[in-house]
Amino acid sequence: MRERLRVLAAASFYYSGLIKLALWWSGRKKGQLIILNYHNAQNYFPAQLRYLSRNYRILHLEEALEELYASPSEARVSKNKRDRRIPMVLTFDDGYLDNYTQALPLAQELQVPMTIFIIPGYVESGQYFWWLATKRLLKQIDSSKVKFDGQTYQLVNPVEKEALINTIDKHVRYASSIIERETFLTKLQQELDVSLPSRDMGGDDEDLLPMSWEQLRTMQETGLVSFGAHTVNHPLLSALTDKEELQYEIGESRRLLEQKLGRSIRTFAYPVGKAEHIGDQAVEAVKSAGYSWAVTTIEDVSTNTTDRYLLPRLPADENLHWMVMAAELTGLLGIVSRFRKKYAELFEK
Repeated sequence: MRERLRVLAAASFYYSGLIKLALWWSGRKKGQLIILNYHNAQNYFPAQLRYLSRNYRILHLEEALEELYASPSEARVSKNKRDRRIPMVLTFDDGYLDNYTQALPLAQELQVPMTIFIIPGYVESGQYFWWLATKRLLKQIDSSKVKFDGQTYQLVNPVEKEALINTIDKHVRYASSIIERETFLTKLQQELDVSLPSRDMGGDDEDLLPMSWEQLRTMQETGLVSFGAHTVNHPLLSALTDKEELQYEIGESRRLLEQKLGRSIRTFAYPVGKAEHIGDQAVEAVKSAGYSWAVTTIEDVSTNTTDRYLLPRLPADENLHWMVMAAELTGLLGIVSRFRKKYAELFEK
């Protein structure tokens, strides 16, 4: 019911012309860039992309950042080539298969560019992503209860099941090394007598598996898809205790992508991406590895004064009705919007 009311409110803003007016007003303010952070391309994504392609000037990430940080003389040269729509970048984290099967055909149809941050270790292995593992494993358990870490959890009890999910996820998420994380996941599968899917197996979760190198190269050849690095194995960088491993995860991911794709990789996305997940050492390692820019999941818009290695992004939820997204992006659903604090500043200026 609550979501239906949000859709009705958004529809009233859209058909009354208020969203169009808000877009025009915000387009008067120059020097800002919206970077959206998608992961998957299902549900309402096609309708969202059709709306965004009509109403925003969508660019590749590197192109948009070069424009944002251009000197005044460079900006004057390109001024006549720019339309008045708000500049926007569509980024996808992790490299899910549905980026290839669903996002790419739509991007080709609409001629919309996008940037995907890739995890080479998962491209190579084809394994299920670790942050999806816990719920997937518990779905396969036949027993109504599970003993873990000295405590018994009743899976028929939603509260206890959620507590178990959180406990396991914490072990995986905050592992101090990749070996620790993978050892834990292997042991967990053995103890529960269940297994995670992989690209070779296929199955009902196929769109949640990583793309292959061949699929990445096919996307690159269209000219619509650019790539950035997202570490080799997607650890929380702030949790790693070995500085050399941290540097390896950041630098080697760039080297592997450049080797496999034959293109220079200049952008990086921090895994999970909030300030507490990054840490000062990771930022320095990104600079040392030769990246030009790095994006976070800190929710804000970028300006030419934004730190190039801590670029914010706004979360893009493919489960939102496109009119709700439209209203949120203009601040008209600001009270309930996940974007409310960020776009208030945009429309006040």
